[in-house]
This record gives sequence, C-alpha cells and structure tokens, in this order.
Amino acid sequence: MSYPPDPNNPYGQPPAPGYGYPQQAPPPAPGYGYPQQAPPPAYGYAPALPQVMPGLVMTTRVLLFVIGGVQVILAGFCLIAAAVANDAVNKTSTSSDDFISSIGHAAMGILLVIGVVWALAAALSITLGAKFGKGGNGVRITTIVYGSIAALFGVLDLIGGINTKITANIIIGLIWIAICVIWITAMCVRDGVNWFNRPRY
Repeated sequence: MSYPPDPNNPYGQPPAPGYGYPQQAPPPAPGYGYPQQAPPPAYGYAPALPQVMPGLVMTTRVLLFVIGGVQVILAGFCLIAAAVANDAVNKTSTSSDDFISSIGHAAMGILLVIGVVWALAAALSITLGAKFGKGGNGVRITTIVYGSIAALFGVLDLIGGINTKITANIIIGLIWIAICVIWITAMCVRDGVNWFNRPRY
C-alpha cells in the first residue's frame, strides 16, 4: 500500500507537478493572441511634417498672386503712359521748345523705368507664389527678403503720406505694410518652416 508523499518531509521527493498543486501556465508567445507593445520612439524623433499647405502659407500664396496681378496692371499703365508721352513730345516739339521737349523726355524716361520695375516685381511675386507648392527653403528665404524690402517701401509711402497729409498714401502704406508682415510671418512660423523643409519624393 502506497501513501502520498508528505509535503512536510524534507527528505521526501518533491511532489509531482499537478498532484495537489496548481501549475503556472507558461507565458504566451509574443504576437499570438496578445497585443505587442510598440517600441519606444527613438531619441530625437522628428515630428510629422505637413503634407497639406498650412493656412497662413496658403494666404501668403494668394496675396502674392493678387499683388502680382496689381503690379502687372501698374506696369502696363506706366509703359502706356510713357509711350503716350513720347508721342506727344515728338508731335509738339519744335526747335524753340527744347525745354519742354527735355521735360517730356525726362517724364517718359521716369515712367518707363517705373513700368519696368513694376513688371519685374510682378514677375517675382507670381513666380514665388507658383513655387510655394514644390519650392524649398530658397523660396522661403527669398519671400522673407522680398517682404522685408517691400515693407520698407510701405513705410516710406506711409511717412510721405503723413508728411503731405495725403490720405490715400497713408491707407496704401498701411495696407502694404500689413501684407508684408503676413508674408514674413508665414515664412518664419513653425508651420511655414516645416512646409518648405519637408521631404519631396
């Protein structure tokens, strides 16, 4: 007749598994019926870069197109005025009107230069706006420089309007400065920087 082993006997054999003692289940294999924990993110992991153009950047792009269109109109107006002035001087000038002729040619030259400057500014505005979709950091820096120079002209226009008490110059100067501030701000905030530094495939 056999007796069950005495659990208090230090010299006895250890009880067989499953005889009076619950067994512990082995740990489940990873990935089988149990969700695995995601590995911790690597140190210095870069934030997700935007894939859609941020709102302030989009606003700047629209403003560049609008300003470019206005600059095209101004350039055309100046060039047409220069051509009209040239024709008028050529038709009315005589040998006795050298002074008037010189003034007319000077005015024509000034209008021509202003028209060319407006045309170049229009080309820059439209080109920058068009490159916002795929352009890199160079487009962002160029827009900052362009906005800074343009803001300086806005300040000069504002000062001139205040000195001459011309309301139109004051209003135009304030609007132009506000537009330039939007351009510069959009290029300097985090969303703008991330947009122009995003990877392109």
